[in-house]
Amino acid sequence: MSGLQIDFNKTALVLIDLQKGIVNIPGGDAVVKKATKLIDVFRQKQGFICFVNVAFHDGKDALKPVTDQTGQVPGERPSDWSEFVPELGITEGDYTVTKRQWGAFFGTDLDIQLRRRGIDTIVLCGIATNIGVEGTAREAFQLGYQQIFITDAMTTFSQEEHEASICFIFPRIGRLRTTEEFLEELR
Repeated sequence: MSGLQIDFNKTALVLIDLQKGIVNIPGGDAVVKKATKLIDVFRQKQGFICFVNVAFHDGKDALKPVTDQTGQVPGERPSDWSEFVPELGITEGDYTVTKRQWGAFFGTDLDIQLRRRGIDTIVLCGIATNIGVEGTAREAFQLGYQQIFITDAMTTFSQEEHEASICFIFPRIGRLRTTEEFLEELR
């Protein structure tokens, strides 16, 4: 494991789907707690923080693939479903991105905002490991970003799904750290 050399002028924290309608999955509270530690460090170091949520205008803009397994929860979503959880402490000056699919780059201005700031590395966490986080990670890899995955600041619907991303995808496109390992390497 190579040591991290974090330049906060060139590194962004990207938090995926830590919103009211998604963090209620098992392990979601723990992810939010770990994410707030990362947010605190990035605020102290004046690093760029990007909060990403998923929302839909009227539902007609949601992807509707024909699949063998449904990905949509039946029924209507609560009106605050896409709002970020208050524990994140988002301020008016923070950068937020609303996506309409799994990955945070496609169809948004995230890439432009990062490049204009000279950012070449992202620290990535959120929910769900194998959906929003992995979708964003694959896009970031293809766009040439260096990535650091905070493995205990992400979760998904099953341990098997989480482990598949952690064991087989993320090590091929970035570096893996727990929250404490990441924070320790900054000291």
